[in-house]
Amino acid sequence: MKKYISIILAGALALFLLSACGNENDSQEKSLQIVTTIFPEYDWVREILGADADHTELTMLLNNGVDLHSYQPTAEDILKISTCDLFIYVGGESDAWVEDALQEATNKNMRVINLLDVLGSSAKEEELVEGMESEEGEESGAEEEGPEYDEHVWLSLKNTQVFVHEIADNLAEIDSQNADKYQNNAAAYNEKLASLDEDYKSTLDASSQKTLLFGDRFPFRYLVDDYGLSYYAAFVGCSAETEASFETIAFLAGKTEELGLTCVLTIESSDQKIAQTIIDNTQTKDQNILTLDSMQSATSEDAANGVTYLSVMDSNLSVLKEALQ
Repeated sequence: MKKYISIILAGALALFLLSACGNENDSQEKSLQIVTTIFPEYDWVREILGADADHTELTMLLNNGVDLHSYQPTAEDILKISTCDLFIYVGGESDAWVEDALQEATNKNMRVINLLDVLGSSAKEEELVEGMESEEGEESGAEEEGPEYDEHVWLSLKNTQVFVHEIADNLAEIDSQNADKYQNNAAAYNEKLASLDEDYKSTLDASSQKTLLFGDRFPFRYLVDDYGLSYYAAFVGCSAETEASFETIAFLAGKTEELGLTCVLTIESSDQKIAQTIIDNTQTKDQNILTLDSMQSATSEDAANGVTYLSVMDSNLSVLKEALQ
């Protein structure tokens, strides 16, 4: 991987040098260069920058709907990371490429935020709950290389407040002239996050049902733990599996009936086939399919059209309220 990163960086630098003269004026207009991997990070930075976002080159690498778990950096991506002032990434197994990319950095003053590192001991390991398909290589007797942490840390409003504070502190260090602006913007944004967190708590505390069932992979571990919910699902959050066994379908259909669930859930990119098969294997066959948005397919174009981290999390609360009634 390191050799691969070095080769594509060398090519990218060559292209950069050829075009540098023509782009010199444009680059001088941007005082900060910030690179994020996913949409939530991108949107948090926009909120913290506020009016200063116009003077910042803010890049979101996973900007064409590519899933975090299957993303591979391009030469242009590596170059942007190499020269940026602040780089933000999740830090799980899907980001294994980052270590080699950072070793090729030409900006030695770059600040780097690894979200899992920021969480520290609060980071959660992926768990295999009852009825869930085992990943290939995770069958009984398979050797374990070490804990695999759940990467979907952004799906917790509580985590996000910690991340926003960390990003603001780093921006304040990089651009001390605007430090107060960044800290004030972060504080105002965290108030909105805390308010929505309270809405989640009061709504979910009042729900008659406390269990979610996913006919899909399950990236919402941090969210359900925040509010004391339980869950069943076909696959773990980072699974690449797309086919569920008869045993898994039968188990989830049985749980749907046992718990009296009115809904089977999926994530935003699902074809809903597994969810529908679960429903077809219940006696009533009348459950609804609802979708929770994990924001793994969101792009900067969505952001330009008004989609925000807060708007998605607010919509997810409405879905949860219906699913748990």
